[in-house]
Amino acid sequence: MAGDAKIISVMDTTLRDGEQTPNISYTPSEKLQLARILLTEVNVDRIEIASTRVSEGERDAARQITSWAKKNDCLERIEMLGFCDGGKSIDWLVGVGGKVINLLTKGSESHCVGQLRMKPEAHRQKVEATIRYARRRRIKVNVYLEDWSNGVRENFDYVASMMQTLCTLPIERVLLPDTLGVLSPHETERYIGLMVTAWPDVHFEFHSHNDYGLSTANCLAAVRAGVRGVHTSVNGLGERAGNTRLAQIVPAIKDLTDYHTRVNEKYLVEVSELVQVFTGKEIPANAPIVGSDVFTQTAGVHADGDMKGNLYASRLLPDRFRRKRRYALGKLSGKASVDHNLKRLGIELTPAEKKLLLQRIIELGDKKHTVGPQDLPLIISDLLKMPEESRIRVEHYEVNVGSDELPRAQVTVAFRGKTAKAEGNGDGGYDAFMNALRKAMQEAYGLELPRLLDFRVRIAPGGRTTALVETLIRWENPDEEDDVITTTGVDSDQMAAAVIATEKMLNAIVPASPKSKRSRKTNKQGPKPRASKKDKGSS
Repeated sequence: MAGDAKIISVMDTTLRDGEQTPNISYTPSEKLQLARILLTEVNVDRIEIASTRVSEGERDAARQITSWAKKNDCLERIEMLGFCDGGKSIDWLVGVGGKVINLLTKGSESHCVGQLRMKPEAHRQKVEATIRYARRRRIKVNVYLEDWSNGVRENFDYVASMMQTLCTLPIERVLLPDTLGVLSPHETERYIGLMVTAWPDVHFEFHSHNDYGLSTANCLAAVRAGVRGVHTSVNGLGERAGNTRLAQIVPAIKDLTDYHTRVNEKYLVEVSELVQVFTGKEIPANAPIVGSDVFTQTAGVHADGDMKGNLYASRLLPDRFRRKRRYALGKLSGKASVDHNLKRLGIELTPAEKKLLLQRIIELGDKKHTVGPQDLPLIISDLLKMPEESRIRVEHYEVNVGSDELPRAQVTVAFRGKTAKAEGNGDGGYDAFMNALRKAMQEAYGLELPRLLDFRVRIAPGGRTTALVETLIRWENPDEEDDVITTTGVDSDQMAAAVIATEKMLNAIVPASPKSKRSRKTNKQGPKPRASKKDKGSS
């Protein structure tokens, strides 16, 4: 590691161990897309993409990734999990174009005897034979010591015997898994330190699981104790409670240790959101770095402190991850919270008007209503009794969906004393509505709609067909790069809820207040929004 003594290698296993998350299976094209992003944009050092001999789909995915990696001179950054199975895993890996195998061996005597039904000496002989066969086929080998954490706890002599064998063989790295996520940070530092002291020339890496919620802390302890690499997965996906979250450990290593990684932090959110789309596993709103809430201040005192001197900031600044600081609006809001949001929207109000606005926001918060920046122009319009024509209204819409015909929609929009009508077709009811709306706004007012980023529907558990539906839509903010507008709509009809959320977006990009300094006109025409999965036909 000459010259790189302070760099911790990151091997990401989202595409292998992450796929062991219940109800997750990637298509070959999804695996290829994630592999590209992880290696070229996020810039992790290596990725583990598959287990050998699993399925034809796994074989196809591995071939596509290795073919791409060979063309882009990064084939040795692609790794696959294999087994001591008489060379079958090695042959499989060679057949798909791989160059590196992560060989699964037993790191505890209990696993060796209890699962393999083998004596330790026999297992070591089998490991040696597999490694030598791999090298004859010009495959590089890293070795997993599965259940190492229990092995080093219960019988260090077993681990030492395995290490003595491995040190005589042509291997690259020894991978130390806390397979069941049983270690504490104190134990991690102690046992990793024991391994590093006993075999100082070996490249050790730590593979942590999160069963006690200690995975990030354990990885930091392992770094302090001398490992040269850590294993991660995007969004912490993996067996049971999952693996170490890529977006957590990378900033933690940089800020809390004397080490750093080669990972590009600016792409952590992007890859996190892509994995969310591919897996359907939602990112918790409070997930560090990537959650929707983590750069949002709710308390008015925090907003006030930030306004007076950025007093509630830390090293985890949102710009570092291409995020934006936000200030929530609700019953805990203060004057500074309102000022931050008005400034962001480019709206000026008198002190008396601000006071009225804050009072209304607090009242709505007490009633459990969610208030977002996109709601402010409508609230201001109501408070100041502005004419109806100052806001955009979807006056009428009709959506027709049938089994044997292309969905179509008609939309009537009113704005600034002018009415616009348009029709459109689409892949679904909401898509047809958006195409008609886009046409009306462009032809009548010269306004282009922002790109739709995400569309979610929520119905209360146990809800009947008449239950209220909440639709949440995220749009690209046309005025601020890498920022979003989030709007919600609630109605017993899903289409109506989506229309309400869309109308809020229209008023967010063209504010109702005549005192606004803004004059928004977007120049971005994004892809068609995703169609609703619960379109009820005409409304």
